[in-house]
Amino acid sequence: TVCGMIVPFRELLPVLVTTLLFVLLGLVIFALAYKVIDKVTPFSVRKELEEDHNVAMAIVIGSVILGTALIIAAAIHG
Repeated sequence: TVCGMIVPFRELLPVLVTTLLFVLLGLVIFALAYKVIDKVTPFSVRKELEEDHNVAMAIVIGSVILGTALIIAAAIHG
């Protein structure tokens, strides 16, 4: 049951497949956005985050991730 309703598997399967495809697409786009940021910056983003504990850089990366998520959500929602 889903939310107190019985949903046949044949109706649920296309929704699950679509959800998985959008999740994979979103993860690929996030990875590409991170790679672009990493290539554009003149320093190592990974070093700044992991070794130097640069909070400002973490906030910028988090903002990019949230902005990308909003764009993907708007594109999926139509």
